Amino acid sequence: MNQRRELPDWEQLYQEKNVESMPWFNPDLDPDLDQALTQLNLHNSTALDLGTGPGTQAMALAQRGLQVTATDLSATAIQKAQQVAQDKNLDIVWKQDDILNSTLNQEFDFVLDRGCFHVFSPEQRANYIQVVANLIKPQGYLFLKCFSHLETRPEGPYRFTPDEIKDIFGGQFNVLSVQETVYQGTLSQLPRALFCILQRV
Repeated sequence: MNQRRELPDWEQLYQEKNVESMPWFNPDLDPDLDQALTQLNLHNSTALDLGTGPGTQAMALAQRGLQVTATDLSATAIQKAQQVAQDKNLDIVWKQDDILNSTLNQEFDFVLDRGCFHVFSPEQRANYIQVVANLIKPQGYLFLKCFSHLETRPEGPYRFTPDEIKDIFGGQFNVLSVQETVYQGTLSQLPRALFCILQRV
């Protein structure tokens, strides 16, 4: 399950491919996130979309009136998403940023990670968690979507069991829920995923 994963050069990927063709492209707000925002009544909030990629989740959140910052390791991903958002007259703060060496210096009501954490190798995860925890207000939330251990295709990111999520995040976060779900995107068979609601201690 946790054998070393070969992952793409993200900048090269976004330079060479249309975002609409990428497996994780979903033009609509992630339904698991939508449900969580309603459940927790997070409507007038500050949000960080971490690893925004095509930027669709950031745009969907901004359309709902949230104050959104969106970051990605790939400068080209940010440039492409920013252009689409400008065409839609959406006010979003876009920033090229490496979460493992982040230059962000504010706290958010919640952070959305829809596919960033699960690309990091085991030795990078503690750093990730520390940085992300520092970006979330006390009692704020991390909404995490990652591949589930039930996903069987050989390629793609690391996969996790619910117990592994609890073990990995338990020091900095209260793990409120971990649900089996799917990863919406362009693949004909949607990957098996976990959607996790984590609250900063």
